[in-house]
Amino acid sequence: MNIVSIQAINQTQREQAAQMLHEAFPHAWSVDDAWQEIDEILQQCNDGEPEILAAMHDDKVIGWAGMIPTYDGHVWELHPLVVRCDWQGKGVGSALVQAIEEVARARGGLTLWAGSDDESNATNLANANLYDNLPQRLQGFNSGRHPTAFYQTLGFAIVGVMPDANGPGKPDIFMAKSLRK
Repeated sequence: MNIVSIQAINQTQREQAAQMLHEAFPHAWSVDDAWQEIDEILQQCNDGEPEILAAMHDDKVIGWAGMIPTYDGHVWELHPLVVRCDWQGKGVGSALVQAIEEVARARGGLTLWAGSDDESNATNLANANLYDNLPQRLQGFNSGRHPTAFYQTLGFAIVGVMPDANGPGKPDIFMAKSLRK
């Protein structure tokens, strides 16, 4: 596996990246919307702002991750992180996040954060009244098979929750990690 800037990949590989985004998040991106998202981020990359890194194997995109600066570059949002289904659980996502961390740190980033929607009701925060004693609910947090478990293994912590962000009972869970060594 090799990790490269998405600016270094060809048109076919960009199409692979767009298809992967659509397949991972079909409720959020149609194929056309995914392609437009990549185009827009590539334009912004040319302007020196966000960055997208692609994980490659045998000249095919097997995953990719983007990062967007916020708070004057002190904080970077990991958005999105996508790994091809047949490559999940093989270290691709971890390698992409580590590479994103290095780029963000080199650009002066102090914190990396990600929102992790619970649209599938996988955690104990789904379908719960999150306005009632949220700190207690977070102490007993159970990620189940939700992506928050992946982020926690990489050193991310829950730093916030937005109730009903994706509809009734479907929160967005905010994860963050310090980039300071």
